[in-house]
Amino acid sequence: MLYYVVKVILTAFIIVIISEISKRSSLLGGVLASIPLISFLSFIWIYIETKNTENIALLSKNIFWLVLPSLSLFILLPILLKKNLNFWLALFISTLVMIVLYYLMVMVLNKFGTKL
Repeated sequence: MLYYVVKVILTAFIIVIISEISKRSSLLGGVLASIPLISFLSFIWIYIETKNTENIALLSKNIFWLVLPSLSLFILLPILLKKNLNFWLALFISTLVMIVLYYLMVMVLNKFGTKL
């Protein structure tokens, strides 16, 4: 149980640090947020818990394919915000588009024989 508490605290701490840095410097915050910290932490936690490198390799492959549709959020959100759309609505629409693109990516990959 203590291990899970440490995982949660460490992960939350990293996210809070990045959000605080982003308040002072959007460039530095962007650099830190663009590093796949969640992926790194997931790889580390899985390895520590299971030593299953095959599972880590599969996760890494899946992340690669799903990064592509996730980029839509970072393209659409600033466009909607510049059009003075309410933040929550812009975030919702951007997220909805991203989810649809995730679905389409999985469908296209399945059609070409790549299972996620």
